[in-house]
Order: sequence, then C-alpha cells, then structure tokens
Amino acid sequence: MTNPIKNLTAAGLASALFLFAAEPVRFDDTVRNDFFSGLRGNAEALSRGMKTAEAALAGNSKHAEALVWHGIGLFVASGQAFQRGDRETGMTMYTKAFAEMDRAVELEPGNIGVRIPRGSALMAAARSMSGNPMAAGFLDRALADYLSAYELQKGALDQMGTHPRGELLFGLADTYSRQGNAAKADEFFTLIATHLKDTPYAKRAAIWQETRQPLPPAQANCIGCHVK
Repeated sequence: MTNPIKNLTAAGLASALFLFAAEPVRFDDTVRNDFFSGLRGNAEALSRGMKTAEAALAGNSKHAEALVWHGIGLFVASGQAFQRGDRETGMTMYTKAFAEMDRAVELEPGNIGVRIPRGSALMAAARSMSGNPMAAGFLDRALADYLSAYELQKGALDQMGTHPRGELLFGLADTYSRQGNAAKADEFFTLIATHLKDTPYAKRAAIWQETRQPLPPAQANCIGCHVK
C-alpha cells in the first residue's frame, strides 16, 4: 500500500479546517487555534491540542467533537510518520485516525462541529492526492459531511457571512468536481456566482466554469482569517 497522504502539507490541512456558521461555544473553540498552529509546524501547540482532546475523552469517551479532532491529529501524525519512513507507525496511526473520525460521525451525525472538521481535513488530503485511488474514499466522506452541513444550514444561507457561506458552497462544488460530477459541481458554482458576486469565491467559480477542471490545491484552500 502506498503512502495515502504523502503529499499532504500541514499548511494545506490547517487552512482547510474551517467552521461554517456561528454556533454556541463548542469544543473546537478550545482547540482549533492549537491545531491550526500545530499543523503549521508548532509541535508544542499540536501536542497541547491533542492533550486537550484526550482530557475530554478521558471524562467522556463518547465526546464526539473531541474524538474527531483527536482523529485529525492522528491523521496528520500518520502522514509525518510515512514521510520519515516509519511505515508501521504510519499505518497504525492512519487506521486509528479513521476509526476515531468515523466513530465521531456515528455518535453525532448532525453536529456541524463534528462533520466539518472531518470533511475539511479529508478534503485537504484528497486535493493533494491526484491520481491516488485512495482519494475516492476521502472524497466520499467529505461530500457526506458537506451535504450534512448544507442540509442543516441551507435555510439560513442568506444570513451567513461571506466566509462561512463561501466555504460551504465551495466545499460542495469542489468535492463534486473532484469526483467527476460536473453537473452537480456546476450547480454549486452557479450558486456561488449568483450569491457571492465580487468575492474571491466568485472568482474561483468563474475559473472552474471556464476550465471545468478542479482548481489546483493552492487555489482551493480556505479563505479565512486563520490563514496566514
């Protein structure tokens, strides 16, 4: 088995871990800055985020939000292990990461604080895996997560800010595009062009509608305040 995430960069994953709507205080409010910093190379911050998740899980093994973030941390660690040639450790962490992320979704399938972290992490990985057959499984999960978030929020899209609305619609459009479903991709890129005029998301939509091809990973990452 080839390294499933050998081309996944910390910056690419960190920039994709976005949240789509203003919600009551959630677990991610306590860990996301540590994870963002950690995924950009701050090992101390990533360790702190993982310990926060582990403490929450020690008190409640069914804490879905803590579980999904811990799984993301393991997912990144597995890629780092593969990159340094430690295949055995990489596969162990990779397997556990998916078990935790998927279990979190099973526990709370309607929780945006669970669906978006998993979906965006896997989408970031899939964008770096052109030609790798394993990307299909990542895209399937990401699409399920984005669709769940869309169903939960579609009635209030007009009340959402540019960033959360743009990331949600672009996530759907981009996932469909990478799956080869041009008709569904066009549906969401058209929504972007219509409802997010004169924004970076509309520019992305225009590029896709001209080329009908997925945007390069560097042009598809999250547009947000946490991206430096």
